[in-house]
Amino acid sequence: MKIFELLDGSSATDAFRDAVTRFVRDGRPNERLAFNRDCPPVKVERALVRALEEYPGLRVESIELHGSSGCEFFRGVMDLHTANEVRRVNFHWDCKWKAQEMGWHDYFGFPDQTRAARELPYACFRAWTDEGAVAKEALEPVPA
Repeated sequence: MKIFELLDGSSATDAFRDAVTRFVRDGRPNERLAFNRDCPPVKVERALVRALEEYPGLRVESIELHGSSGCEFFRGVMDLHTANEVRRVNFHWDCKWKAQEMGWHDYFGFPDQTRAARELPYACFRAWTDEGAVAKEALEPVPA
């Protein structure tokens, strides 16, 4: 799996690696990988893959993900915690947008978002905006 290849090449802590392995096995949040119930595990995994691609040198200790999901989208905020700071990323995964970008249409002429999600699961990020890193004590909570 791509997530394990990226995890092996990352600077993430052993505790975070274990948390990701448990998540891939059971699809549930844990003490080092937190996400709200509106986050489908398959979409959480896509966001984790993107984070591992973007920040291979970051010594991630834990990740908190606050997101909302619909049929063709998954958007929200991800906080990547290290020992001293938190890096915040706003993201928007959108398979309908990707299908339109690729010119893919289904039998009925609609954007073939199923094909985009299946063939390009990690390339459907319409936006990935790094808000920068702040010291842990300076981070403002995500609005509910």
